[in-house]
Amino acid sequence: MGALWNSFKIAFSMYSKIPMPSSPWDKENMRYVMCFLPLVGVVIGALTVGWMALLGVLHLDGGGFGLGAAVLAMIPVAVSGGIHLDGFLDTSDALGSWQEPEKRLEILKDSRAGAFAVIMGCVYFALSLGVYTTFQDTALTVWRDGSFADTRILFQLACIYVFSRALSGLAIVTRPMAKNTGLAAAFSDGAQKKVVAVTMVCYLVVVSGAVLFLDPVPGVVCLAVGFLTYGYYCAMAQKNFGGITGDLAGWFVQVVELAMALALTVAVRAGGV
Repeated sequence: MGALWNSFKIAFSMYSKIPMPSSPWDKENMRYVMCFLPLVGVVIGALTVGWMALLGVLHLDGGGFGLGAAVLAMIPVAVSGGIHLDGFLDTSDALGSWQEPEKRLEILKDSRAGAFAVIMGCVYFALSLGVYTTFQDTALTVWRDGSFADTRILFQLACIYVFSRALSGLAIVTRPMAKNTGLAAAFSDGAQKKVVAVTMVCYLVVVSGAVLFLDPVPGVVCLAVGFLTYGYYCAMAQKNFGGITGDLAGWFVQVVELAMALALTVAVRAGGV
């Protein structure tokens, strides 16, 4: 139990800004770190639903395209401390360079933000605000019109944050690493890979079941986009970098969350829900 508790603390201290007691990063304590990564998504999902409930109760529309959507976009960044966003920006720079894999790996290590990182960061948050405005409007509608059936899309959104981290953890223990150094390699090498892989699959099964139970048709679309994005991520990482890195894992979390949220809103709107 001691190793599990220490793995839990390391996972939250690494992948969130939630204060945790310190634990030594030794081989024993690193074995199950990835098992607890999706639980950070549980926290993000709970805060997201809580904020949307507050929007509805207090009728805080934030000027339409404003406060509500902006906070929804910022919750994952605030809880994670921006660790995934940092990987997204670094990977955007590397991909935008159109260099060979070795050069791209060097760009990932460069602490300076290049033009592609700035451009893609702006594009990402512009799209996020557009997508999250839909959820903001849904939260307001739920409380204004009493359409409590619409809350299902809000809980489906919360599930996405767990789903993305489960897929990311699965890739880290099942896909080849691009290099033998770095955080992703450290977590991959130290992990009990079979245990972590089975745990990630269990998360995916439970979350997928919840998404489908809440609303099957949008749920199928949302999950399909998630798995397709995962397939693209694995192929892209292998082709352009020779494997997975911590930055690429961060890129994936950001991209798959936005893609699934967008798919969910489009599916719900198309279905007239």
